[in-house]
Formats: sequence, C-alpha cells, structure tokens
Amino acid sequence: MQWKLAARADKMNPSVIREILKVTERPGIISLAGGLPSPKTFPISAFAEACAEVLRHNGEAALQYAASEGYGPLREAVAEMLPWPVDPAQVLITTGSQQGLDLIAKVLLDPGSRVLVETPTYLGALQAFAPMEPEPVSVASDDEGVVVDDLVAKARGTSSDAARFVYLLPNFQNPTGRTMSEARRAAVSAAAAKAGLPIVEDNPYGDLWFDEAPPLPLTARNPEGCIYLGSFSKVLAPGLRLGFMVAPKAIFPKLLQAKQAADLHSPIFNQRMVSEVMKDGFLDRHVPTIRALYKGQRDAMLAALTREMKGLDVAFNKPAGGMFLWVRLPEGMDAVALLPKAVERGVAFVPGAPFYAGTGDPRTLRLSFVTASVGEIDTAIAALAEAVREQLAHNAAAEVHRQLAASPT
Repeated sequence: MQWKLAARADKMNPSVIREILKVTERPGIISLAGGLPSPKTFPISAFAEACAEVLRHNGEAALQYAASEGYGPLREAVAEMLPWPVDPAQVLITTGSQQGLDLIAKVLLDPGSRVLVETPTYLGALQAFAPMEPEPVSVASDDEGVVVDDLVAKARGTSSDAARFVYLLPNFQNPTGRTMSEARRAAVSAAAAKAGLPIVEDNPYGDLWFDEAPPLPLTARNPEGCIYLGSFSKVLAPGLRLGFMVAPKAIFPKLLQAKQAADLHSPIFNQRMVSEVMKDGFLDRHVPTIRALYKGQRDAMLAALTREMKGLDVAFNKPAGGMFLWVRLPEGMDAVALLPKAVERGVAFVPGAPFYAGTGDPRTLRLSFVTASVGEIDTAIAALAEAVREQLAHNAAAEVHRQLAASPT
C-alpha cells in the first residue's frame, strides 16, 4: 500500500519541545525545558469532590454528547471572569487553547496569506498555522512586545494580500516571559484598529502575575477587532484539555462550524467538573497559591543565574509572571550545540531558534522555572554554567586553531 500525503502534511513538523521532553525522561535529568505547570498546583481534592458531585447529580448528561459551543454554565462563568463585558454567546469552549489556534487557522488562513507574529513567538502557534500554508511574518519586537511602526508597515497590503491577523501574547509571553506595557497596548490596539488588522490575543499565563496584575487585555479595548484565547491548563490542570475562545459575533459561527468538524465538542464531563470546581470563587482562592509558588521559583532561578553565570557574558531577563525566562548566550555560541553538553551534566532546556518565524537567534534559550524545586534549580543552573564554560573553551580553542591554519607557514 502506498499512501499519498496531502501537500499540507509536509508542513507538519514535530515539536522541538516535545522531542526534547523525551530526553528529560532519562534518569537524573532536571528539566527546565517543558512548559508544564507544577503538579503541586493541581487541586486534586477539589476535582475528586466535583467528579463525585457531577456523577451523582448529572451523570447521564455528563457522559452524553453535548452542544458544540460548550456547557452553558461554564461559558457564563468564563464571560463573568473576564475584565470587559462579554456575552456568553460569544464564548466557545475548546479542547485546550491550542485547538483555538487550529480553528482560527482553518477559518482565517489560506495558502500564502500573511500572518504577523512577534519575534520570537509561541512555537505551538507556528505549528497550528503551518498546515494552512500561510506566510508567517516576524514583526520587530523589543522588551515590551511588537514595535508599532513595524507592525503597521507589515500589515499593509491590498485587500487581497493584507495580513490576515497579528498573533500576540501580551502577558508573560512564551517563550520570552516579557509583558506588553499599558502604553504599548494602547498604541498597538489603536494602530491595528486604524489599519483594519484583526488581533488574535493568546492569554494562557495572564493570571500568573507575581507583584501586580498586567494591564487590560487588547481585546478589552476593541472587542470587535479581536479574538481572545484563554486556558484552564495553567490555573487548574492541563490534563483536562479545556480552553476557551471569545470571538466577535461576525466570525463566531464559522469558528463553531470548524469546531463541530474537528471534534463535535470538548469533553462535557470535564467541562461540568470545571464548572463545579469554579463555583463559589474557587479560582480567587487557588490562583494566589500558584503565584506564590512560581514567584519563589523564579527568584531562585534568577539568584542562581546571577551567581553561576557571573563573568560568562550570559544575559537574562526578569519576568513579572508566567513560567519562563529568556537567556542569551555569549557571542559565537549556539544553544543547539550547547544542549547535548548540558544534558550530559543532567539538565535540559529549550533552544530559542525554533520560536522564530524567520531566522532564529542561535544564542537564545528558554528556561522554565515552575516544575523544578529550588534545590533542583540550583543544581541545574550550576550544571548549565559548567556546560557554557566548556563550550566557551571549545570555541576559543577552535578559533586559535583556525587562526593558526590561516596564518602563512
């Protein structure tokens, strides 16, 4: 039997992160690679009670097919928890926010259509868009997110080739951990509205702030010009595979049709359990415990990096929330080449280059600070620093050899 693949299948590539996670299954590896929430934050007892309650009182409905839009009370709860007026009829429950990206790609992208992304951006979004064969275009970005002038310049085009949308993660971005300031949000929102450029706003980490809540979402400033994505993975549990989308009424029906074609509906049992858990303000009590845990682990990683990387010309940022921080290695180094040396010493990370829509910066890498303990963080960063020193020494020796080989005999 010979299987002929669709052209779009060639656009599908394995996740670099998922491949690296296989390495972390080896004994003795401390993983700073995956974007996995800490299992310590999973409210297991609350779900045990919710599971029993749902089965006891609504078991038949919880195990039956359900509406594609999602469970009504959960849609209402999502609308109520967002910081701008939202009609529950505009809320679509998805199988993780990753499915939201897939549905958006199917509905809004054609082969060759341009989609604008930050530099760098979330790798999972690039993967979700890729089968539709668009042209992802990197927009110049700084510590506050996309640069407005470059966004406007790259959004331009005729009615047939203008950018379809810009994909943004304003809060504690994956992979960099950066947050868009209030001033930048206002400027981006105004510029996008003026240019007629839709915004897809992805906000899986927005509740995980450490010292103060981030500014209002972009969608709150122009709801009719934005699609908003959220997730229960980071505040409850990723294994539930539940997220949500808030979309303008003009585009909602097509997104719903794409959802129906994909999986009919997200697991209704999980939806009912989440709705049960969220009753009586549970998230208001639970999420602060996650923030406190992650802030302590972030501080531990920053302290370890400051201590262990001293004198190595390694730069890193200080995220105000979320799960990641961004590292830039010294000139001439490559994070992909560094990874095997780090793994030999028992630590794994994610090289930064795959997070770029265009040519990636080989010196960058992403570290997650939420799944390792403080002691493991100290051990892992010390091991990473040893790997950096070894690579620097190797590079210096190679340069000497190159100069000797190039010198006249």
